[in-house]
Amino acid sequence: MTSKQRAYLKSLAMNIEPIYQIGKGSLTTEIVAGIREALDARELVKVSVLKNCADDPREIAQIVAERTRSEVVQVIGKKIVLYAPFKDPKKKNRIELPKAKKE
Repeated sequence: MTSKQRAYLKSLAMNIEPIYQIGKGSLTTEIVAGIREALDARELVKVSVLKNCADDPREIAQIVAERTRSEVVQVIGKKIVLYAPFKDPKKKNRIELPKAKKE
């Protein structure tokens, strides 16, 4: 993902609310499965890490990204933004990323 594409996704993420919260139980298989389903439905997902979670949000973001086969767009404070493109190219509401320059 290029910096231009990442910046575009960050601008889109500013307007969405977190749909999952990770608390003192940290990551569970249910939370990861739920985030995967949300990514399949939306492409761009924001997750909130609660204050009572002892784990580092950046580490949580990397683990969730690996388990959901998505990319970390950004981690700001206790907010994580993840992106996974739709598998079906004909699906509606698809996010069109800016094209990467070819060298």
